[in-house]
Amino acid sequence: MTSALEITLLLLVAAVLGVVIFRIMHLPPMLGYLAVGVLIGPHALGLASNTTVVHTLAEFGVVFLMFSIGLEFSLPKLKSMRRNVFGLGLAQVMLTIALTMLGGAAMAQLLPQHFSLNWSAAFALGGALSMSSTAIVLKLLTERLEMESEHGRRITAILLFQDLAVVPLLILVPALASAGGDIVDDLLKAAAKAVFVLALLLTFGQVLLRRWFRIVVQRRSHELFMLNLLLITLGAAWITELAGLSLALGAFIAGMLISETEYRLQVEEDIKPFRDVLLGLFFITVGMMLDMALVINNLPLVLAMLVIPVLLKFALIAVLARLFGASAGVAIRTGLGLAQGGEFGFVLLSQAGGLGLVDSGLVQLILAAMVLSMLATPFLIANADRIVLRLSRNEWMQQSLALTRIASRTMSEERHVIIAGFGRSGQSLARLLEEEKIPYHALDLDPERVTEAQAAGAQVSYGDATRRESLMAAGIHRAAALVITYADTHAALKTLHFANELAPALPAIVRSVDDDDIDKLRAGGADEVVPERIEGSLMLASHALLLMGVPLRRVVHRVQDARSERYASLRGYFHGIDDAADDDVRLQVRLHSVALRDKAAAIGRTFDALGLSELGAEVTAVRRGKSRIPFSPDTRLEAGDVVVLRGTAEAVERAEQRLL
Repeated sequence: MTSALEITLLLLVAAVLGVVIFRIMHLPPMLGYLAVGVLIGPHALGLASNTTVVHTLAEFGVVFLMFSIGLEFSLPKLKSMRRNVFGLGLAQVMLTIALTMLGGAAMAQLLPQHFSLNWSAAFALGGALSMSSTAIVLKLLTERLEMESEHGRRITAILLFQDLAVVPLLILVPALASAGGDIVDDLLKAAAKAVFVLALLLTFGQVLLRRWFRIVVQRRSHELFMLNLLLITLGAAWITELAGLSLALGAFIAGMLISETEYRLQVEEDIKPFRDVLLGLFFITVGMMLDMALVINNLPLVLAMLVIPVLLKFALIAVLARLFGASAGVAIRTGLGLAQGGEFGFVLLSQAGGLGLVDSGLVQLILAAMVLSMLATPFLIANADRIVLRLSRNEWMQQSLALTRIASRTMSEERHVIIAGFGRSGQSLARLLEEEKIPYHALDLDPERVTEAQAAGAQVSYGDATRRESLMAAGIHRAAALVITYADTHAALKTLHFANELAPALPAIVRSVDDDDIDKLRAGGADEVVPERIEGSLMLASHALLLMGVPLRRVVHRVQDARSERYASLRGYFHGIDDAADDDVRLQVRLHSVALRDKAAAIGRTFDALGLSELGAEVTAVRRGKSRIPFSPDTRLEAGDVVVLRGTAEAVERAEQRLL
């Protein structure tokens, strides 16, 4: 196929079919993309080739992934990780290269007829093998909600250093292949450019981004917001590429800078479609690289090149993580997450083969082994807990001991409340429950907080409420209610999922920051969702009404009505310029007034005929003259009427266009 349209259609059809089949088999969609790439690639059916256009689009998938990861970071957080980034990450890359060079020298001595690698070729291979798959690993960690776990932070730190290490490696490999050239001079120039660009982005980027985003947001155009987002992401990637750094690193920095602004949530929602589609294309291109005929014809050698490097890399990273203070379980999970080959490893391997440092046949065999290691990664990470329990007796003992402690504290409790998260909200709830003599048991992942609270007599244990075992140990089958106090929608949904499996009839109450995720959490199994901002406004209004002489019974009745209707009448508010700067989330419910001037399309028509509800907008009030009028689907609009709409920004904009 030569037409760009034909190739695109083929990739879309193959991707859809592959993901559907793998979803039916309850396997990760990523494996579907990889399998599709193998099937339609030049080494199998030959329906598609890894063209420059396809490769470029696939690379954008990694760019948008790193941008999304950057949104979860901040400068203070990155500074707190510097020991793992520049300590653990540096040690991993350097030792992998050193061990590869030693192994190459040993094999050249033992089997000179099969291995003739010189030290420069072994260095290039070591650099390629030191890389891990940023795209696959970070996507899996994100899906498993493990980005903030101890092993997740260590894995991310090492991957960040690997991205940085690509720059000097891409300079060193060609220099080693040529007789001349000043390697030190080239490295110093590259380092100077890298430091200058990174300092420029980190120093001035945030101030400029905040001001520019405010200008864009005030235009109230979702289309403009999206264009601006793409411009910043790809622009930052282009700047770092000019400096000799990777595209992904620039995108990561852009995401990290935006994470410091108030637009993070909106950006995170808007970038998802681009990230997921282009990442799928990236995984397809990885699958295209695998030559199954080569694998079958050299199966023992390919398997050896797969198993030995993966095991050695796993052992090296696990040992290094232990030396840097990780527990045995965290060290093993870190090693399992990074044992595979990576996309930058392909770049270094192709460069070494093109320069003649490594024989082309050997390059193909190593490439096949690296692709197979990436195919195995989802299975390794999915079964990490089982592997850890088999390899680390201490980990098994620690988990068993933690669950036993939870179970022993809740064994005698019946009809108690399980509190997921023992932060400020959880502790306030616990105090009120104690005063009412209602038993409770809290689960929290902050060991210092748990230790202090236990010393004060609180019924709290160290445990992860997003794990099935922790909920079972907390006595979820005997509990009267579950209260999730952390305002993390993803973690809350995971907890609700297991709670519904274990105790479907158990009432669940969930805390959220605003009303954006009420419907999502209720669909996930929450009986009640408590949005902080709306509840705060209810309390503020209650005190104001009491001060104005409204009877307490009427105030309580109004508050109860608002809660019984799931805050429907309070959802949404009129946005201004300051609100656009603070929380302009396109999916947030808002209010908007539309004045019907002369010749407006809605004049003389009824709400039923206009069909505004079909657009996702709801009419909350109609003002005619100086007063609000009762309205119904049969109300006929007149010139001068003001219609108050409620809905998301997109729904309100569509409804306004229909009215005018």
